[in-house]
Amino acid sequence: MFELLQNIDFQQINYYFQVFLDFFLRWFWLLLPFILWKPFSYLWLWWRNSAFDDTINKILLEVRIPKEVLKPMRAMETVVAGINQIMYDPPDTWEKWVEGKYQVSANLEIASIDGIPHFFLRIPDSVEDSIKSVIYAQYPDAEITRAPDYTKMVPQDIPNEEWDLWGDNYVLLNNEAYPIKTYKDFETETERLEEKKIDPMSALLEGITQTGPGEQIWLQIKMTPIEGKYWADEVRDQLAKRIKEKRVVNKLMIEQAADVLFAGVIPTGPEVIEDDTSIIPPEMKLTPGERKLLESVENKMSKTPLKTAIRFIYLGKRESFVKSRLRLVFGFFGSFTLASSNMLKPLGQPTITKIKKSFFLPINLLRRRRGYLRKRNLFKKYKRRISPFYPRPGGTFILSIEELATLFHFPGKGVTPAPFVERVETKKKRPPIDLPTE
Repeated sequence: MFELLQNIDFQQINYYFQVFLDFFLRWFWLLLPFILWKPFSYLWLWWRNSAFDDTINKILLEVRIPKEVLKPMRAMETVVAGINQIMYDPPDTWEKWVEGKYQVSANLEIASIDGIPHFFLRIPDSVEDSIKSVIYAQYPDAEITRAPDYTKMVPQDIPNEEWDLWGDNYVLLNNEAYPIKTYKDFETETERLEEKKIDPMSALLEGITQTGPGEQIWLQIKMTPIEGKYWADEVRDQLAKRIKEKRVVNKLMIEQAADVLFAGVIPTGPEVIEDDTSIIPPEMKLTPGERKLLESVENKMSKTPLKTAIRFIYLGKRESFVKSRLRLVFGFFGSFTLASSNMLKPLGQPTITKIKKSFFLPINLLRRRRGYLRKRNLFKKYKRRISPFYPRPGGTFILSIEELATLFHFPGKGVTPAPFVERVETKKKRPPIDLPTE
């Protein structure tokens, strides 16, 4: 080892190092555009988008549903499709990078204030008349009025000494192409009589009407129009691979079991079974469950997609704050679960307001402070109606208009007889066209 060190020419190494250092100090600036482009473009877009956002006047519309809603949930699918078409206005290159324009979103919201549920839509004021006409086309007896922002009617520094909150964002468990349970999957959707229909929103409304003064439950669905179904081909390939692997594994297990039972041969290692070619069409090889899953994926891909973010908040005064109320919202989202396909689940860490205990004991001393910061962050993003990780991407997923109509719609009194749901008792008629004005 000592002889090897004696043979090294440290002067030559020092010379090459000095040459490299001199070259780097002279020309390092040539690398800066490649290194700084990504953070620069990110900060530039953030700045321009914030400037563009200040030019949009957003309003809150409250929809008071009619006493008798005789239309099925699929009527709301038409409403969501209309909102998507009205809101769809993607920016071109100049608008994106210079003006800061982005695809504006619409929000579907339910707020239970002191036990009384309210239905809201948050939209730009420039499309107010168009969206009203879309709703009136399906629900002509509804009453739509501008409403003050309910998020500003509570202290803006929650959590504080008097108020507390708990909440989280929701995401899909599996790939976003696998659908959740929709109105087509509910058992008695084909019933003509309204009182015999099954409505998943009935459990939510019946539950939140049990809340009392000083308690509020907020539910927010943010939907953004997007282009095309970019995930369609990829998901088809994944699903086909999943079914093929499952079939090969099942065939291998059956053959190995038969060898053990009838021939007494114990398998010694993994075997590869090539998929046999036969005259049977591929679709005839599918099991009923696989066929139904394929059909549900194809059905979702045939519907208009929207990029979606879902969150909820339960807040109230500390003397009336009952954390078990959260189960009302959990049960609502759980009703859309399809075990063989997909489900909505809480996003969890790092957005949930619950802070897990750590085996690193010193960090547990900060649990209270971390919980406070998460609650403030969730409250702030709900008020601003922005995505969970804004300005970074993430926390969003694709839902079809069919799935969104199932999550948010106007239930009839026969399906949801909650006594505190505000409804329009009388039908308003327009004045005659030939009515004199003077």
